[in-house]
Amino acid sequence: MELRSDRGVATLEMSQVKSKNDDTFDGDGDYESLPPDVSVTTHMTAGAVAGILEHTVMYPVDSVKTRMQSLQPDPNAQYKGVYEALKRIVRTEGIFRPLRGLNITMLGAGPAHALYFACYERAKRSLSNVIQNGGNSHIANGVAGSVATVLHDAIMNPAEVVKQRMQMYNSPYKGLWDCVQTVTRSEGVGAFYRSYSTQLTMNIPFQAVHFITYELMQEQLNPHRHYNPSSHILSGAAAGAVSAAVTTPLDVCKTLLNTQENVALNSMNISGHLSGMVNAFRTVYRLGGLAAFFKGVQARVIYQMPSTAIAWSVYEFFKYFLTKQQLEQEARSGSA
Repeated sequence: MELRSDRGVATLEMSQVKSKNDDTFDGDGDYESLPPDVSVTTHMTAGAVAGILEHTVMYPVDSVKTRMQSLQPDPNAQYKGVYEALKRIVRTEGIFRPLRGLNITMLGAGPAHALYFACYERAKRSLSNVIQNGGNSHIANGVAGSVATVLHDAIMNPAEVVKQRMQMYNSPYKGLWDCVQTVTRSEGVGAFYRSYSTQLTMNIPFQAVHFITYELMQEQLNPHRHYNPSSHILSGAAAGAVSAAVTTPLDVCKTLLNTQENVALNSMNISGHLSGMVNAFRTVYRLGGLAAFFKGVQARVIYQMPSTAIAWSVYEFFKYFLTKQQLEQEARSGSA
């Protein structure tokens, strides 16, 4: 999940921060941009931390989600719920099995989110200057987020392919490198981007619903848009839950394209490798009807709620912290 900053201003203790530029940073100020001289490295660091935490804290639930989206699951991998699935996986396959594939996720999430936030902040600022003379522009935010998502998914898609193949029940791969080598040798490098178009198609509506929900929640919980950790957590959780639920059908198709589930494809007499979003939709429907498009929806929602809450709260904290540090530094310089 990729985030954009919201309008508002971090509430700072004015007794601590006195600056000759205070009139530009008040309750109506633009908190959505960090101080203009913050380096790209700062944006990338904040984004990388938020991304890694988002993807790793709830990783065992993500593993369950992948398995529950299986269209033709092994009898030993049919689960009634997330908790029951985790218990059985740990009991029958070992305590570390739900973490299988976490290493590639961390390797991908760091640079992917670092690039996303750096690209987003730069594109948003440039477009806002053109469209609204530096003010907040929803068009600029949307375009910047779309461009950043394309770059983010370009890095994360190969990691998603490896991760999901290692998460599946009876995964034949010994480890990360064995999975990469085997897939490359048997299916070609293109296999790592077979679901790329589906991933982008999923992320566009996901982000649209996500941001709309987050903004609506912020209007109710934090109308003055101050730095308010509880409101960012609750709004992020709600946004993650709603957007995850409505985009589950696309996620099911993405999982099928990533895993190339052999049992399911063989039952449909599909030889070779399944490719393309249209073919994925058709295959999912033929295998399980409309209900198949919502396989794993419970696990997906349970995973996304805390994940997006963590990502929003971490990123908002970095924005607040860096903004406050910048103003304090300006105050010290002004009083010197």
